[in-house]
Amino acid sequence: MAPGTALSTIRLGLALLVMVLGGVLASITPAFADLRVCNQTSDPISVALGYRAARGWESEGWWVAAPSQCATVYQGNLNSRFFYLFAADDIGGGAWDGSVYMCTRDDSFTIFGVEDCLARGYERTGFFEVDTQNKSDWTLQLTDPAANNGTGTDATGTDADGPPDQPPPGPGSDSSVPDTGGNPNPDASAPAGTDTD
Repeated sequence: MAPGTALSTIRLGLALLVMVLGGVLASITPAFADLRVCNQTSDPISVALGYRAARGWESEGWWVAAPSQCATVYQGNLNSRFFYLFAADDIGGGAWDGSVYMCTRDDSFTIFGVEDCLARGYERTGFFEVDTQNKSDWTLQLTDPAANNGTGTDATGTDADGPPDQPPPGPGSDSSVPDTGGNPNPDASAPAGTDTD
């Protein structure tokens, strides 16, 4: 075999080895966890998310989950125990809401801050708290409140490893002290900001 042919064969072999290893390494991606909202109703739902970000409180929307489908509303490892959600039935009306007020608007949005929503040109919307129990992955099931005969919960969550753990009691040993979970406006009678309806 000529010296040039052997060198070409070695180069070709090295190029193939680099391509194979590169393909293997490219296909290895870190496993991320997410916050998902699954729609167990017969109508599409729109979902807005609120959480504590590096810049302070942030609200985002809208994700749409078709019936029997899930929407990933937060991608990556959950960096907080508590998230806040608002969801609305796009066809039948009704909503999954709460007493934690954040800013929203009708179009897609990312809004920083929870104060003075109306003065800043946004809507003031009540979100409900989701306790992910410090798991890195969480899925919330939204069901039709009528299916529960008006009793029980219509939003349940689980981590990827199975049913949720029992949440710990509120701060201290006095279970009558509420755990606000970092709520941006824990006193429902006097929410953060000066918005009035």
